[in-house]
Amino acid sequence: GKSSFLNLLAGRLPLAAGELIIGSTVKLGYYQQQFEKLPQDLRVIDYLKKIAQQVTDQAGNTLSITQLLERFLFPRYMHGILIRKLSGGEQRRLYLLKILMQQPNVLLLDEPTNDLDIQTLTILEDYLADFQGTVITVSHDRYFLDKVAKRLLIFNGNGQIKLFDGKLTDYLQQKPKAKSHVSTARTTDKKNSSTEKQPTAKKTKLTYAEKIEFKQLETDIDQLEQQKSTINQQMTEIAASDYGKLAELQQQLDQLDQQIEQKMTRWEELSQYA
Repeated sequence: GKSSFLNLLAGRLPLAAGELIIGSTVKLGYYQQQFEKLPQDLRVIDYLKKIAQQVTDQAGNTLSITQLLERFLFPRYMHGILIRKLSGGEQRRLYLLKILMQQPNVLLLDEPTNDLDIQTLTILEDYLADFQGTVITVSHDRYFLDKVAKRLLIFNGNGQIKLFDGKLTDYLQQKPKAKSHVSTARTTDKKNSSTEKQPTAKKTKLTYAEKIEFKQLETDIDQLEQQKSTINQQMTEIAASDYGKLAELQQQLDQLDQQIEQKMTRWEELSQYA
C-alpha cells in the first residue's frame, strides 16, 4: 500500500473512501520510479528553462540553471547537448533536478535509491538535509531512510498505520527488545518448573538448502522489481482519467510490493549468515 499511498496523495488514484484535503499553499513534487519520457530532441538547458530561469535555494541564494546543472554533475559542455545523448542515469538525474527546480514544499519520493547512482543520491541527501518542507519517501534502503527520515509510518495491513517518532534503525532495535521482554517474563514464570529446555545452539552460517534459497531470493526479487517497473511504465502512459485501468494496475503493483517485501524480509534474515 505504500506506492498506492503516494499515488493517492499525488492525485494519480481516486479515493475508495474517505477524504483527501490538501492545503492551498501545498506544492507537490513527485519523483516516481518510472519517470515521464523526456523530450529527446530538446537540449538539456532548454528543458530546464521551461521550468524557470533561476531558483532560490534554502539559504536564500539565487542560482542560475547553469549553476544548478553543475551542482547536479552536469559540466558546462553537457548543457547544450540533446537529451537523447544522455545515459539512462543522467536522464533520471535531469528529471530529479526538474522536480526540485519546481521548488515544491512537499516532496514525494518513490524508491529513489533504485535508479539513482551513488553521486546523485549524495547530492539528493544533502539537498534534503536543508529542505524546509515535508518529504514523504518509500524505500527499502535502510541507510537512505536513516539519513532522511525522522518519522515513520508503519503499515500493519488492513488499513492500520501507526506513527513512530525516530529513525528506522531505532524502530528495528526496539522490536527485538519487545520480544526479549516477553521471553524474560515467560522464563520468570517458569522458574519453579522441574524441567528446563536446553538452550539451542547459536546459528553462525547458512545450511546448504539456505544457500540455494538465498541465491534464488536475489533472482526472484530482481524479477519482481522488473515486473514492477513495467507496470509503473504502463501507469505513466495511461491517462489520469482512466481510473479503472489505473486501479487495476495499482492492485497488481500492491501485490508485487507485498511479494517483494516478504522476500526482502527473508533475504535480510539469511544475509546476516551469508
